[in-house]
Parts: sequence; C-alpha cells; structure tokens
Amino acid sequence: MAFPMNFICAGPAYSTLTEYVAAPYFRKSFQLDEIPATAELWICGLGFYELYVNGQRITKGLLSPYISNPDDLLYYDDYELSPYLSEGENVIGVWLGNGFQNDPGGYIWDFDKARFRGAPELALRLHMIFPDGNTQTIESDGTFRTAPSPVYNDDYRNGEYYDARREIPGWSEPRFDDSAWHFAEKAPLPRGEAVATNIMPIAVERELTPISVKQTEEGFLYDFGENNAGVCRLTVQGYSGQVISLYHAEMMRDGKLDRRSISFDENDYVQKDIYICKGDGVERYIPTFTYHGFRYVLVKGIKPEQATKGLLTYLVLHTTLRERGGFSCSDPTANALQDMVRRSTLSNFHHFPTDCPQREKNGWTGDASLSAEHTLLNLEPDKNYREWLRNIRKAQADDGSLPGIVPTAGWGFAWGNGAAWDSVLFDLPYYLYIYRHDRQVVADNAHAMIRYLDYLTTKIESDGLIHFGLGDWFQVWQEEGDGKRKSPVELTNTVLSMNMCEKAAFLFGELGMPERQAFAHSLGTRLKKAGRELLIDRKTMTALGDCQTSQAVAIYYSLFNDEEKSTAFQRLLELIHKQDDHMDVGIIGGRVLFHVLSEFGHSDLAYHMIVRPDYPSYGEWVKRGLTTLREDFYPEERNSLNHHMWGDISNWFMTRIAGIRYAPHRVHGETNICPTFIRQLDHAQAWHDAPEGRISVRWERRNDSIYLSVEAPNELRGLICLPSGYQFTDDRANMRVLCSGEYTCSFSGGYRENGIESIVEK
Repeated sequence: MAFPMNFICAGPAYSTLTEYVAAPYFRKSFQLDEIPATAELWICGLGFYELYVNGQRITKGLLSPYISNPDDLLYYDDYELSPYLSEGENVIGVWLGNGFQNDPGGYIWDFDKARFRGAPELALRLHMIFPDGNTQTIESDGTFRTAPSPVYNDDYRNGEYYDARREIPGWSEPRFDDSAWHFAEKAPLPRGEAVATNIMPIAVERELTPISVKQTEEGFLYDFGENNAGVCRLTVQGYSGQVISLYHAEMMRDGKLDRRSISFDENDYVQKDIYICKGDGVERYIPTFTYHGFRYVLVKGIKPEQATKGLLTYLVLHTTLRERGGFSCSDPTANALQDMVRRSTLSNFHHFPTDCPQREKNGWTGDASLSAEHTLLNLEPDKNYREWLRNIRKAQADDGSLPGIVPTAGWGFAWGNGAAWDSVLFDLPYYLYIYRHDRQVVADNAHAMIRYLDYLTTKIESDGLIHFGLGDWFQVWQEEGDGKRKSPVELTNTVLSMNMCEKAAFLFGELGMPERQAFAHSLGTRLKKAGRELLIDRKTMTALGDCQTSQAVAIYYSLFNDEEKSTAFQRLLELIHKQDDHMDVGIIGGRVLFHVLSEFGHSDLAYHMIVRPDYPSYGEWVKRGLTTLREDFYPEERNSLNHHMWGDISNWFMTRIAGIRYAPHRVHGETNICPTFIRQLDHAQAWHDAPEGRISVRWERRNDSIYLSVEAPNELRGLICLPSGYQFTDDRANMRVLCSGEYTCSFSGGYRENGIESIVEK
C-alpha cells in the first residue's frame, strides 16, 4: 500500500506574527459492521499533528511527525488502529498545528519566506482488512469535516495561545454533531519525497515543581531550579475570560526576568504562552504545538491567591534517548559538569540536535559535529542521527555544498557553514561506525561525502588553503560581538578539511571503495602539504595565530608530524601558562585542547583548567549556579545558557580520567582501559554500553595505592594501560591484556608543572 498523497487543509489562510489563524480540528466518522483484523493507518502532518481514535489520543510522540523541510522530505507515521475500533460508529480525529510548515517566528533564518510556507496540511489513509478478506479504505478528502480549535495561535519558536472558551467537548468521539463544521479543502501537493518515520519519539522525561514563587512588579516569578526544555502544565481555577500569560526565560537580571538571550528583536512574541480561562472549575492546560527552553516563568494575569506552587509544573521533554554511559567522581564540580552536559545535550535534542531550545531551535551542523562523540558515549541518538543525515543529504546543493543549518528553507549557504560545520557529514557516520559498528550509515552517506570533497576542491584558494566559512567561534578572551578569532580561519578550516579527508579515506576503505579512498587521501595530502608550508613555523614549531587553538588543533589533527609534536606541545604549554593556566580557545580549540594535554601526560593540568572556579572556566559556570552549558564564556550572560557544543569535557572525563578508550585503533571488538589518576580526585568511575556489552571502570585511592576495577565483556580484547609513573604492585609490565578484575597500582616518581601536579615518566 503506497503512502497517501491526497492532502487536505482547513483553508488557505495561515498565521503571521500579528494575524492569527486557529489550529484546525479534522474529523471523519465511519461505520463498521465488525472489527477489522488489521487496520493500518498512515498519516503525514504538515506541521505537527495529534491523532485521536474514538476520543483517545494515540499519537506516538510529541511534536510529530519528524521535523523536515517538506520540499525535501515528507515524514509519515503508521499506526495499527484495530485495538481502538468498535462496531458501529468510529471517528478519526486530527488536530493540526503549524509546526515547520508555517514558522513566522523563524524569520531571522528566512523561514517566513520559505517556498513551502502555507496553511497546515494533512494526508492520511486507513486501510482495513476484515476476517473474511474484504477490505475498506478511508483517505483524507473533501468528506472530512474541520473546525477551528481553541489553539488560536501557535508557532514552533514563539509559543501557543489557547482560549478554553472555544473548546469543543467530544469533537473526536462518536455521536458528535459535526453538521456545523466545514468540509476540508484540497491542499497543494507538497514537493518532498515521502518516507516512513524511524526515530525515537519526543516524550516527557520528568516533572519539576517550582523551588520558589515570588511576586514582582511584573507578575509572579516561578523558579524551577534547573534550565531545561519543555512546557508548563497550568492548573488553575479562574474566571471566564481571565487571560494568563506565561513568559519563559533562562536568566534573571536585577531581580527581573531577562529575555535578551532568547529574542533578536524587542518584541513580545518569543517563548510566550497564553491561556484564557473558561471559568468552570479547575482547568488544566499543556501546550501542544511548541516547547521552550527555560528555568524561570513570569506569570501575568493571575491573582495572588492563584500564585501557588501547584499553578505550574515543568514537563521536561526531549527525544527519548536511552542512557548509554556515565561518569562520576569525588569532585562535586566535575559531577555537576557531567550533569550539565547531559542536561544540555537532551535539552537540545528534539528529533535532531539543535543549538539551543529557547531561541533558535536550529539544527546547526557545527554544534552537532562537536558533540557527536560525547553524545554517543552517553546516550543513544543512533536512529535520529541517521534520519538527520538523510535530511543533510537532501539539503546538499547541486555543487556539493552544505548549509549551516538543517533543515533549512535555503538559509545557511552564504553564511554559517564552512569546514568546521560541514564536517558533520563525516563526523556522524564516522563515530556511528566506530562506536556502534554501523556500516550502513557509512554506505548511505558515502556518495554525499565524495560530492562534498569534490566541492571542497573548488574552495581551495591560490595558496592551497581553505579560507571560507566560520572559524573558531566564540573565542573565550574577547569582547562580546567583536567577532575576533585568534586562530585564523584558514588554519582551522584547512586542518578540519584535512580531517574530513582522513576520515573519509578510512570509511571508504572500510566499504571497499579504493578509488574514492585514493581521492580522499590525495586531497588530504594536498591540503596538509600547503598547510605545513604556510600555517606552521617549523623553526619554532608554532602554528599560525600563535594561540592555544592553533597550536592544539595543529597537534591533534597532525598538521605537525609526530617528531615535531613534542616541541609544538611545549609551545602550547607556554601559551597556557601565559594565561595563568586558563583556557583561551573557541569551540574548535575547546574540542581538542584537553585531549592534547592528556596525550602528553598533562591530564592534571587539563583537569585544573576545567574545574577551576575563577573566570574563564567550566568550573566558574558551576560557581555561578548554572545547570546547563553556556553558549560562550563572556563575563556577562547575554547569550544562550543552554548549548551542547562545549560538552566534549564529558568525553574527556570518560576516556581520559576513567580511561575507557573504545576502538582506539578503529578495530571493532577492541578497547583499552587507560585511566589517569588525577591528583585532585579520590576516586572516579565511568561506564559505557558498547555493542559487545557494558564496560565499567572504577579507580580509588586507598592509603598509598590505587585500586583499579575493570569489568568488560568477554568479547572485547585490549590492554589495561597505567599512566606514566605508575606500576602494578606485582612489578609486572605496565599493561595487561584486558580482562575483568581488580588491580592494585602504586606510584613512583615526582610532580612538577608550575604548581600544577602532574605525572612524570619514571
């Protein structure tokens, strides 16, 4: 049975920022003499839909279906309805919001100018097979009835307005009189390819009650104690026509709600929900077609006696991502940071990874590329990554270029992309292959990768370097808005282009594509040759820009050759000490800096830089009381407080402190356990569910020794490697074949590094 392509709508009118069109209800009543053996329903909503059968909501997930550019892909869900049907009258009801189909709140990225913009549309087909083999089919057509719902305005980014006085009790149930409803109209046929949704759905993870309620000049301020993503459940007993407005934000300033981090313009639209009471007892309302990123809610329009803690409940919602790993240790600051990474990653995962949940909600490719490894270590994004990659491939232009955001209506090709962002096309398949053995995702994206590499050859300047695109975004030590990067774009983007070529060559080799492998290798070699000639001073082993990012990136991605790295690393240490052992990087440097320090035996210094409580550091965020990762390290909080692109410290915690190094040589079935016994810690532990089974590591100090406990599945092979200066107490070699058990380790050696304790070789 082919997917239905007969779309209907309530009419051609659609909402703008100032003129509202209500979210429509649709219903179809039909008779059954007997219950069918099977009743398969396919449904596509443009935008979000809610599905009801005989009054029962059966929608698979919130904000369904998957968000996409409908000019590229049309996602449909399938349901088996036979358990919900009965003899006699049956009703299919659909409630349809704007979703991505009409998003005037996304005007900054030209979504208000999208070719696909229009009134929300619906297509469905119900195919029933009865016990005697007879069939019956119901399709969306002009016999469906429609009426405006109580949601009189909804926007993916801005919010939802609901007038309870307009509620229509029983609208999706049998025996409802819909004679006053209008017939649905035929809608324009979308241009995209129809595909079945195969993702993990969005659901409510948990509920939060406010930790405080305070009356202010503006209204009543609710503080939920955590920054997250979701909506509020409003429970109120009000009077008919009472207008209650909920303003969501993530920060306070001078005792007032500060919304500067969520709005580009001075307007009253962003993250605002409105509820108008019907006034007949206790009323409950949960927004249906939007979500917000927030910690605080300012409530206007209520009386003091209504301002109870029970008025609002925070429903934390995001894509359902099973936990796959974790880390904890004896330092509360590091534990808080691990929690912040998890919370930020989940807050920014609604079908696909987004950049922030309170303002943009865009699938920024660079953010996801930077976060891919720590996300796969901690969570299970596999299905949604694969589906997002399908959208990335569809967004790829004829010349092979990629936009900076996906999905897009066309914005992001002229600005917002470049090698650091486009690398998502390589990083997601690469890490899915390394960590999950997913060969199919590599095959699915191989053609797009070779198209991009071919495009990359057209972007090489006369000097042999890559100059285009965003660079080391959000440099730590700079004035906000000056846009300066200490590391030149030609360095970061040439080196990251090299890395894309290297990963592509490896992946093409795994697929048995020697010609593509040779092309990727040749292009990477060409870029490296130009980079070594123009981007590093081989007399001093200093990378262009002479800054932490340039030096760390050139080491990590092997612009410096192996024999040069030791001298280059000493220059990196000098640059770090010059900043009094503070980090001084943007997001590209921040992704690799601490790993480079660990590779050269300076994990203690890296840890100190991360958790130290003074500015700028991650630890200073904890000291401020933040519960999610910021977008930047500027002294004043003005930008987003909920980004995941700085979250690779969780990867560093798990792989460097606990030492779980899965597939260290890109060989499946192999892992090394290489912990670092950070001097500031009494114990540390981590776990990760690999395809072969769970890997667990814990180490702790007992008197003058370290006790290392390792659990690993029998299918894994590898080594247990101790850091320099440590040895097993039985004096055997400083490594063992991987196996479960507890080991006692002792230290011999000294400490150095300008007051920062670090392990030196024996």
